[in-house]
Amino acid sequence: MRLVIMGPPGAGKGTQAEALARRIEGAHISTGDIFRDNVSRQTELGRTAQRYMDAGEYVPDSVTNAMVRDRLAQPDARDAFLLDGYPRTPDQVAELDSILSDLGTQLDAALALTVDPEELIARLLKRAETSGRSDDTEDVIRHRQEVYAAETAPLLNVYRERGLLVEVDGMGSVDEVAARIDAALPKA
Repeated sequence: MRLVIMGPPGAGKGTQAEALARRIEGAHISTGDIFRDNVSRQTELGRTAQRYMDAGEYVPDSVTNAMVRDRLAQPDARDAFLLDGYPRTPDQVAELDSILSDLGTQLDAALALTVDPEELIARLLKRAETSGRSDDTEDVIRHRQEVYAAETAPLLNVYRERGLLVEVDGMGSVDEVAARIDAALPKA
């Protein structure tokens, strides 16, 4: 199964993605992990990304897309994968389409976790308390939610129009949400 997982910050994507990747026996491909791996291995892409990160700038799509292309071509992602954190923009959707076409495959579904906005804020504030992250203030968290709504949420319509969108209620325990995901995904 080839999936993307989407949802606003605090929806539980990372938690669900790791377990779901194991259940589908596929690679969990997180853009954050890809960045850290390329930087730690000092690949050409990693060195390029590091220059942007060191300057406090966003890594351009061209670098992110190249890293995703490279990762999806690796053997463990051939039969099944779960993309976590990519695509985030319409341009990245188009690039993912191109990557998958070049690999002779396509997505089976785009999984979107939905959570009440105020619950998201409460979850992230609680996480900030336990992790000690001083940058996770309510204002910053609300801003991240706004950025998601403006930039990434429109991708839901793209996948809805393609008949690939699977929306799952992300409220409840980790196990409850996992059971909903399993019930909602197309059967391989």
